[in-house]
Amino acid sequence: MSILTETTSAAGNSEAAPGRPAYRVTGRRVLASEWAKLWSLRSTWITLGLGLLFLVVFGVIAAYRYQSMIGSPRMDKDFARSTALSLSLFGANFAQLALGVLGVLVTAGEYSTGMIRSTMAAVPRRLPVLWSKAAVYGLVALVVGTVGAFVAFLIGSRVVSDTSAALTIGHTGVVRGLFGAGLYLGLVGVIGTALGALLRSVAGGISVLVATFMLVPGLASLLPSSWQDDIGPYLPSNAGQAMYALTHDATSLAPGAGLLVFLGWTVLALAGAAYRLRRGDV
Repeated sequence: MSILTETTSAAGNSEAAPGRPAYRVTGRRVLASEWAKLWSLRSTWITLGLGLLFLVVFGVIAAYRYQSMIGSPRMDKDFARSTALSLSLFGANFAQLALGVLGVLVTAGEYSTGMIRSTMAAVPRRLPVLWSKAAVYGLVALVVGTVGAFVAFLIGSRVVSDTSAALTIGHTGVVRGLFGAGLYLGLVGVIGTALGALLRSVAGGISVLVATFMLVPGLASLLPSSWQDDIGPYLPSNAGQAMYALTHDATSLAPGAGLLVFLGWTVLALAGAAYRLRRGDV
């Protein structure tokens, strides 16, 4: 009888004792979770496809337009000075919107659906979630941007091969420019992710993204010339374009300086998102 009582008591104590978790939260597992969530959304495939399509198609269209307008008096002087690299990367301005918008959806989308509460319950420290989202999506956007840049150049350079804009992949600065374009688009994706976490609103994040990369450069052109020279090169879009430009002048940054400035904007956006995530309630 005593043996049965002791056995029953031991079993009851073992059931009452809190069990150790089967899995620990680690950086690798958080990354794996964010990777799985990213590819489980249909919008991921659609938006990445659009970003790749914009980058390649608009670059090829620009190359064909240049080739068809050679010798025409209607050809703009700035357009006449284009190179195969600048023509091929013409679609980067459109691809950045698609990739940036998806970055906003990666984070703000969880707030709109309420899934963020489950995510933070699984990862109570919070910040690893932000770093993992930014790293996973930034890497995906980097790969898509780099592949699109090389494909657009390989096609566009063939279109203008018999013109003054002709360049080959071995020309000095071309490979650096193509990788620079991919890196720029990858960082745009990270900024979109940060804006989504900072504003926690899909509409708000997309609005700020579009304003930053499309509207602010246009408004800056209304400033006095001396202000434009001092401020313009350090705007996010202009600094990013300097990363993949083949040449630069007194009004633009060198590729290395453009990269540092754009990294600074990226870090600033992530810092704001991290502060909001630590201080605010989900």
